[in-house]
Amino acid sequence: MSEAEKARISPSLQSVTQEDLEDQTPLNGSHRSRYQRWAGSIKGLEARGIEPIPVEERLKTSPSASFHMLLMWFSMGMALNNMVVGSLGTLVMKLSFADAALCAIFGNLLGGGAVSVVVGIIIVALASLVMATFGMQIFQYYERYAWFPQLLVLCIITGSAGPQFDFQSPSVGSSGEVNAKRLAFFSLCLSVALAWAPLAADYYVYYPPTIRRWRTWSMTTMGGCLAMIITLLLGVGLGSGVAKNPKWAETYDGTPASLLMAGYGRLGGFGKFCAFINVVTVVSSNAPGSYSMAMNFQMLGNVWSKIPRPVFTVTTTVIYTACAIGGRDFLYEIFKSFLPLIGYWIIIWFTIVAEEDLLFRRSKGYDWSAWNCRQKLPVGVAAALAFLVGWAGAIVGMDQVYYTGPIGKAVNGGCDLGIWLGFGFTALAFPPLRMLELRVLGR
Repeated sequence: MSEAEKARISPSLQSVTQEDLEDQTPLNGSHRSRYQRWAGSIKGLEARGIEPIPVEERLKTSPSASFHMLLMWFSMGMALNNMVVGSLGTLVMKLSFADAALCAIFGNLLGGGAVSVVVGIIIVALASLVMATFGMQIFQYYERYAWFPQLLVLCIITGSAGPQFDFQSPSVGSSGEVNAKRLAFFSLCLSVALAWAPLAADYYVYYPPTIRRWRTWSMTTMGGCLAMIITLLLGVGLGSGVAKNPKWAETYDGTPASLLMAGYGRLGGFGKFCAFINVVTVVSSNAPGSYSMAMNFQMLGNVWSKIPRPVFTVTTTVIYTACAIGGRDFLYEIFKSFLPLIGYWIIIWFTIVAEEDLLFRRSKGYDWSAWNCRQKLPVGVAAALAFLVGWAGAIVGMDQVYYTGPIGKAVNGGCDLGIWLGFGFTALAFPPLRMLELRVLGR
């Protein structure tokens, strides 16, 4: 099928061509900056910013390229932080193994060691900084192989700690309270998967426009969901073991690190080495975020886009490293309190993007050459107003330690409905606002 035929069938999916790229105005003018010339002299360093990748510089379409997508997401999802979220269900919310496991699985499908915590944070931050600075090529190469040691140590902890998992104890609380906890933990697990939604496209910019949509979707979903389900279920199991095993309860001091060491406790020094591998491989999920954060700053406008990307990468690395060191002893409280907030804004963002594509773009398509032309891009008034309406829904439905909305409070025992009301309010508000924006402003 020719490109013209594809365009007639679905204009919104018309592939970007080299002519589209050549017709646009260069982001930083016709002359390369001193930084770009210097960065171009360093082999492997990605000097470009948010401008589209020329078609001839992209990967060739091949089965291996698609398989590398799966490995990349499998590696990114096989991270220790997902185990921390999983353990919240049994340790903090007092759900049974079965309840927490089902929430972890369907939440994803729907959308004391040898190294101190501070040293581990610094190691991960520096490794992520190097990978994010050099760019997508070194990042994709690392993710292609990083999944293997991660999977290996997770298999080891499953064999070591699995016999201590508590499959029998029921969820704690009345029927209404348990149902509220189930929905809250389900939403928390859903937030883990949703957190990648705004960033996922950043990791495909080097793939050719001819790659099939179903292949991209299936490889992304299979790789990400499989890895996240494995790690979340391990976290659920480790959390359940504290109630069953007195030795685990003695080792556990309220931190994820102590829970991990309890799982490896039977293995002695080898268990500490496995825990070290768990810590180091957090780079797999941390580096992608570091890479995308710099791009997000450049997307703010021409002034920001002229600042070299490594400046943003270094700045954000320093900030999140300081925050991680400061909050290292309160990780469960941070995850329980702030991960839902991430889920709120992402579901609102996703709803706006999905409705824009399905309702307003499928029949008209996208002008790829206008990516950097302010006069042709949407003004964003409708999106901004819908975003605020969505947040209003999230706030009235949220149930957190620092605030409980009136709807969240009305549920027996309290229930966090923020992510669902945020979605509903946004879905209802954006279409009429966008139609009004198109009628008044024309774009």
